[in-house]
Amino acid sequence: MNESNIDWILAIACFLAGIGIGALGYHLLNANVARNQKVRQRLAETELELNQVRDALNDHFAKATDLVANIQRQSQELEQQLNQSADRLCDDLQLKRRLNGNASDEPPMESEEPSMPRDYADGGRGTLAEDFGLRQDETKEKEQTQPVRY
Repeated sequence: MNESNIDWILAIACFLAGIGIGALGYHLLNANVARNQKVRQRLAETELELNQVRDALNDHFAKATDLVANIQRQSQELEQQLNQSADRLCDDLQLKRRLNGNASDEPPMESEEPSMPRDYADGGRGTLAEDFGLRQDETKEKEQTQPVRY
């Protein structure tokens, strides 16, 4: 009878140990799932915030574009009104031409643009030339002593 009790006790102990190991494994595996779920939730929240910021930025640029278009329209209207008032009220012909953009009497302004800076001089004899800084007699000697290249 002693031996049968030991078998039952051993079976119950193994069963309880199995339950304990299973519960521990479930707890460890479930902790990663909960952590992953929290990370997914934070990711969804940040994506929502990003979309809201993008929408606000798009609205801002659309409003800025509308305001710029209004300013351009108003400036054109102001320019037209000034031209019309000048045509009606001004007697000076040259002033009218300048206001209307027909200033053909004025001498043309010189609008020569400066040339781009170069790293060489005209004629190929600048600072990057092979004989720059050498005296003429040294270069002649150098040319005479060098063999012909093929």
